[in-house]
Amino acid sequence: MHSLRFFTDADVAAALPYAPLIEALRRGLQQPCQAPVRSAHGLPADASLLQMPVWQAGQGIGVKLVTVFPGNAGLGLPSVAAVFALFDDQTGQPLALLEATELTARRTACASALAADYLARRDAKRLLIVGSGTLAAHMVRAHCSVRDYQRVQIWGRSAAKLAPLVAQLRGEGYPVEASLDLPASVREADSLSCVTTSREALVLGAWLTPGCHLDLVGAFLPSMRETDAAAVARARIVVDTRDGALAEAGDLLAAIAEGAITADSIQTQLCDLLQGRGQRRDEQEITLFKSVGYALEDLVAARALLAVLDRPK
Repeated sequence: MHSLRFFTDADVAAALPYAPLIEALRRGLQQPCQAPVRSAHGLPADASLLQMPVWQAGQGIGVKLVTVFPGNAGLGLPSVAAVFALFDDQTGQPLALLEATELTARRTACASALAADYLARRDAKRLLIVGSGTLAAHMVRAHCSVRDYQRVQIWGRSAAKLAPLVAQLRGEGYPVEASLDLPASVREADSLSCVTTSREALVLGAWLTPGCHLDLVGAFLPSMRETDAAAVARARIVVDTRDGALAEAGDLLAAIAEGAITADSIQTQLCDLLQGRGQRRDEQEITLFKSVGYALEDLVAARALLAVLDRPK
């Protein structure tokens, strides 16, 4: 007889540093799994409920339930909240329940950084984060694990949120400053990561510099977008999963609807990068990684958590 284990966000934060989690994802995402395209349900006030199942032989069955409430910023609360349930794939018995807000943030940032490790220029020195919400700090820490960034800027609509975020990260030793001019910061960035809940383009293709890497995380519904069609059309596109992107990636779906790209423009997935295909071709290429969330990342992260906590002391 076993007991169901429960892990808090604090447990996740303590057990899953960014660099080791990136390496766990590098290994785990190469293995086959079953991960149906998540279901998304609209709630009042532009909120959403997401359900993400996944199963993999020998690793278990996982289901994540996620709520996204964009209005929480005004309440001083994270916009994303989640729980993750892990079951044994041989018996179906529940093994663990995790608070998954921290899990989601860390695996999302680490998956983006993992893609950037294959797509961003090796000499990239300037990182821009567009958005000052929950994910922003995670993106700085994760991306700085794969490149030696000498300058990190964060742009956000709210100065009240931006100032303490910059102070916090500077206190952790990161070379962070606030961006007061988004177009100028985009033009100067070697890598930029968008982590907002925007429903209109924030980053325009005309601002992108040859050789930059664009990481798009926030637009996880067809009704959302963080870039215009020109930005998407200028880049070579890599996605976490093609099925998920064609179902939900607002930036890409909007660009398809506007005739800037076609569905055939979306061929390379994150697993291809891990297997040596689709990596950066030259120093002038603009690359784009679009993620909408891949349930296998949650399963890999949950298993990594258990491996750390079950390690002999």
